[in-house]
Amino acid sequence: MKFEHGTTDIKDALKRCKRKGFGLATGRFFLFLFIIAALIIGLTDKPIFILAFLICSVLFVYLIIQYNTNKDWIEFFTQLNEMEVEKTKRKSRNLKDLDSGSEFIEKLHPYSNDLDLFGQHSLFQLINHTVSKSGKSLLAAWMKDRINPDAAKQKAEAIQELRTNSSFLASFEASGRAFMKNENPKTKFYAWLSQPENWSAVYFLPLIVGPLGGISIILAAVFGLIAPAWVGAWIIIGIVFLSLIFKNLQQASSIMPNQGDIKTFSKWASEIERMRLDGEYLNQLQKPFKNQDFDASVILKSLEQKSFMLQNRFNLMYLIFNMLFWIDFFLYWRTVKWKKRFANHLAEWEGYFDIWQALVSLATFSNEEDLKCQVDWSSDRIIDTKDLVHPLLHPKEAVGNDFSLDENTKIVLLTGSNMSGKTTFMRTLGINLVIANLGLSPFASTFKTGTFQLFTSMRNTDNLGESVSSFYAELARIKQLLTMAENGEKVLFLLDEILKGTNTVDRIMGSESLIKQLANSNCKGIISTHDIELSQLESKLDYLENKSFHSEIADNEIYFDYKIKDGPCPSFNAHKLMELMGIKFSK
Repeated sequence: MKFEHGTTDIKDALKRCKRKGFGLATGRFFLFLFIIAALIIGLTDKPIFILAFLICSVLFVYLIIQYNTNKDWIEFFTQLNEMEVEKTKRKSRNLKDLDSGSEFIEKLHPYSNDLDLFGQHSLFQLINHTVSKSGKSLLAAWMKDRINPDAAKQKAEAIQELRTNSSFLASFEASGRAFMKNENPKTKFYAWLSQPENWSAVYFLPLIVGPLGGISIILAAVFGLIAPAWVGAWIIIGIVFLSLIFKNLQQASSIMPNQGDIKTFSKWASEIERMRLDGEYLNQLQKPFKNQDFDASVILKSLEQKSFMLQNRFNLMYLIFNMLFWIDFFLYWRTVKWKKRFANHLAEWEGYFDIWQALVSLATFSNEEDLKCQVDWSSDRIIDTKDLVHPLLHPKEAVGNDFSLDENTKIVLLTGSNMSGKTTFMRTLGINLVIANLGLSPFASTFKTGTFQLFTSMRNTDNLGESVSSFYAELARIKQLLTMAENGEKVLFLLDEILKGTNTVDRIMGSESLIKQLANSNCKGIISTHDIELSQLESKLDYLENKSFHSEIADNEIYFDYKIKDGPCPSFNAHKLMELMGIKFSK
């Protein structure tokens, strides 16, 4: 069966696989009953039935392989179907059922906690298409990385190339989701791979004698040359020999990664190897899987088979064949050979798989959102963007804004009435800078920016457990920014409702002092405030510029256009909002 994104009818393919699976399961069940009957009759009455047992056992193994392959297709198409459902949810910004990445929330991080990168209704829920824990962690780390234009350009090139191969993107994600479901830590497995295995040359004797002796004993019993009881004696001898390597195989079985993990790696490697790539970065990421002597997919497929055998050694069919032909020796020999030759590659491949997962996530996100804006990274300390919108708002509801911060302007003082859009706009600018740093296209028609390290102070709350007030929390946050400024870093800061935890007189004095202190550094940014008195600083400080969001009151209703405007806000709506909430002012 073959999958082609956009042409394969997923629901129809899933129905066909389920019908085929039912037929294979039914056939396998009746064949198993016949095999048991043939073995019993062969050992007790008519030895010729042992031959029938062997032939039917081979057919049974074939049916198992076919059933498992078909089961894999069912899982694959099921995940493709669920991915389409999740795509619809992301489009409508209904994100509550998606992985929130809340474990990556970091309160002391320069910006991640304020910009809704993680948690409920977050950017992570929009972007994330990873499936492994380490892949998810890498994507989260990229989202929290320092601004780096060179790394962003490298990712952007890879994302643009991957976007053109939608079949690869869908297949890569669906394969991981289908098989990597109960991921376990691989620390013990990697430790086992680094340890030498004690294969003794003596083991070659039962490795050869087991199959030859088993076949000879069975044929001799079938043709009446010996009594069937000799088969039982042969099995007892086999148990003695098999005990020599039982502990080694049991240890390998216990620390093997989940079969689904290895199956996923094998399928991922196969997908990566088949790709024809142009970009230098993607070619570097493909190279470890295409060795001159071997392909990673072949090696991983071999490990998948060994893992399956090791973890199913107590399956009834395996036990029967193992007692007759001592196949544990062959399995152990093949495992030792694989370990000696390829053990050092597996951990390296897993690290590369994490990078591929993160890039697939970013490329899939780009396709789902149909992002096209190219980032213009400038050597100047500027920002110039048009029609900038917040990615977490529904596309039909988001209002675009134009914004520029030239070389000479160091601080934009943002005033405006309550709920007019000040905080949302600052978050819009900040989160789009994070998106640009990921190599993605921002949610804008144009986006030009200098190289800044991003810093925000918006959600400063009290902490009873640490005896910290919200005002002290904000001061600690500002201290972080001042330390960065003193170190000479080029920072774009976004400070919301500055020093709101103290009285008006102290707040205005403190805000003015902070503005002047930051202006003497390499930092620049936006400060929002309700203190309209601060807007008078524009006439005194040539590096400060006033911008604002407005509201209109008509028929006891407040209306917002959510568009940023030049100059300070001419009017505020707190008085009217309090009236609408039932507060009665004396006249």
